[in-house]
Amino acid sequence: MSANLYRRWGKRIFDLALTIPILIISAPLIVIIAVIVHKKLGSPVLFSQQRPGLNSEPFTIYKIRTMTDDRDPNGMPLPDSERLTPFGKFLRITSLDELPELLNIIKGDMSLVGPRPLFMEYLPDYTENERIRHSVRPGLTGLSQITGGRELPWNQSLELDVKYVQRMSLWLDLLIIVKTIPSILKRKDVGPTGTRYPPLHIERSLERETGDIRITGGHDD
Repeated sequence: MSANLYRRWGKRIFDLALTIPILIISAPLIVIIAVIVHKKLGSPVLFSQQRPGLNSEPFTIYKIRTMTDDRDPNGMPLPDSERLTPFGKFLRITSLDELPELLNIIKGDMSLVGPRPLFMEYLPDYTENERIRHSVRPGLTGLSQITGGRELPWNQSLELDVKYVQRMSLWLDLLIIVKTIPSILKRKDVGPTGTRYPPLHIERSLERETGDIRITGGHDD
């Protein structure tokens, strides 16, 4: 199948052909996880957030909730590191919290493989070349995730996203899917959103102020 044909028609068919059976098979597991989360964290079981999708258009991404709603005496949410529960940390390390994103794929918001959907506030901080990552649907997994994930420097991670878009093919998608499970099994730890590494907009702001290209690894997705 040619790259253009796969991009226009084949990729969507590929997504549905794999995602629907995966969702059916994983449905009992999702229910079990939802019951445990409801017991440990209460409602809602799902976490939803606006993320940029195809052509940077916002969509609502769904994940399993991993943090409590604990607040300080002033009513402000406690730091993410204090609200992330041990069970929530397990869900993140194993990527089980991302199972509801299968619904996003079926809806057409996402693809099985593609650049991860990051945060809306990052949109002004991409270079012109990096914006190419938004010319395809964001993915459940991607080239950056199997190469190093959040341990990669921002510049390298975004460069891999662009490289994926430029080289997208059925065989590349199959390769990334096959390599995703080993990459998950290698994970040792994962921090709460926004606490482990400088967010992209802060890192790019520092680059502009200092004129330096920061090489600090890691990020949130």
